[in-house]
Amino acid sequence: MRIRFTPSARTQFLAGVSYIRKDNPKTAMDFRIKAEKDLARLTDFPKSGRIIPEFPYLPHRELLVKPYRFFYREVDKTIWIVAVWHCAQLPHRPLGI
Repeated sequence: MRIRFTPSARTQFLAGVSYIRKDNPKTAMDFRIKAEKDLARLTDFPKSGRIIPEFPYLPHRELLVKPYRFFYREVDKTIWIVAVWHCAQLPHRPLGI
């Protein structure tokens, strides 16, 4: 099992890290390390993320790494991160892969 980001999700993740870095570079680095560590856990436990409360009927799940929500879906031994949103944002329906 491996983890991959869609191009838009990677852009969202890096934009979040950059936003945090403006105020506190150490916090940004700590967040990035924690996010990568928590996401890596999905390779062993892909169902450990919760069903997205706003979209319980979708095959996507989410992993919270505050202050961000990582939306993902498992497809053929790959965990696809499809969106990364700040917890204050209301999510749109994730696009299929």
